[in-house]
Amino acid sequence: LNPWDVMLCVSGTAIACENALVVAIICYSPTLRTPMFVLVGSLATADLLAGLGLILNFVFQYVIRSETVSLLTVGFLVASFAASVSSLLAITVDRYLSLYNALTYYSERTVLCIHTMLAGAWGVSLCLGLLPVLGWNCLHDRASCSVVRPLTKSNVTLLSASFFLIFLIMLHLYIEICKIVCRHAHQIALQQHFLTASHYVATKKGVSTLAIILGTFGASWLPFAIYCVVGDPDYPSVYTYATLLPATYNSMINPIIYAYRNQEIQRSMWVLFCGCCQAKVPFRSRSPSDV
Repeated sequence: LNPWDVMLCVSGTAIACENALVVAIICYSPTLRTPMFVLVGSLATADLLAGLGLILNFVFQYVIRSETVSLLTVGFLVASFAASVSSLLAITVDRYLSLYNALTYYSERTVLCIHTMLAGAWGVSLCLGLLPVLGWNCLHDRASCSVVRPLTKSNVTLLSASFFLIFLIMLHLYIEICKIVCRHAHQIALQQHFLTASHYVATKKGVSTLAIILGTFGASWLPFAIYCVVGDPDYPSVYTYATLLPATYNSMINPIIYAYRNQEIQRSMWVLFCGCCQAKVPFRSRSPSDV
């Protein structure tokens, strides 16, 4: 057994378990039907499928050796991870809209916008996943293979370019969010004639959290995306594994950042596992603008 494949399988198992719990909680709790939780559910579903894809890829690689199965598992992984990254972009857009259009955020138009974004994200992800199955692969032309077999160089270049575009959009939106948060803190300070320590701490915490979110996303995916563009299929496969494994960790961290920190989900977890909820413990539902 290749130890890298084992680590990917272990990573996939952890990802599947974490995100399956998030999906179960959101489906179990009727109160978690707001646009924010729809987006979190979409992210968790995509990461759950990605974790299952890693497990299936390991099983089929060592149990059932078939070119057709290889194409299906690779396509499944491409679609799942593409949906995960697209859902992260949708969450970023939602956070920006919740601050930029705070007064009209809770309208039917916002719900329609969220559903349209998710439909587009999953549709594009599905198309990207079908490309290898529909013939965009290097099974019959080894010279066109990329560092991720059986994907072609042009295929991984497209995927990497899409990631870079999404990363730049997220970077721009988070910078705008930081500006709005700082501007709100400044306006509150003007109204109260001074900037209190709590306002400063809250603003600093919000900006720091945004930096952690974007930094985690970039640190996870950028090495793999860059290597897909500059790497050569003749390079040792350890380079591909060494950049791909950290990318999978993003799907492992996503539930912690976007789900388990939310107090509504914490309460639903308590009800789900304990069958009761301490009424004396106050829970405050975080708005999408909370960072």
